[in-house]
Amino acid sequence: MYVGELDPKTVGAAIADIRSKKGVSQEVLSGLAGIGRTHLSAIERGQRKPTLETLYKLACALDVKMSEIVIEIEKRL
Repeated sequence: MYVGELDPKTVGAAIADIRSKKGVSQEVLSGLAGIGRTHLSAIERGQRKPTLETLYKLACALDVKMSEIVIEIEKRL
């Protein structure tokens, strides 16, 4: 069954909420994850989709499992 594309705004909002709950700024998170702050900002605004590699880096930097991010995304679908 084809459901369609995953909305990048949904993905970005889930990541932003987890980051916010952890009390981490975009600047700190991007530094810990080794990605650019503007790249993280674009992901959170839904302008870019994170690769699995980037999602893994963000999960590690946030000290959560990748599956926790995926679960948060699925809650929003």
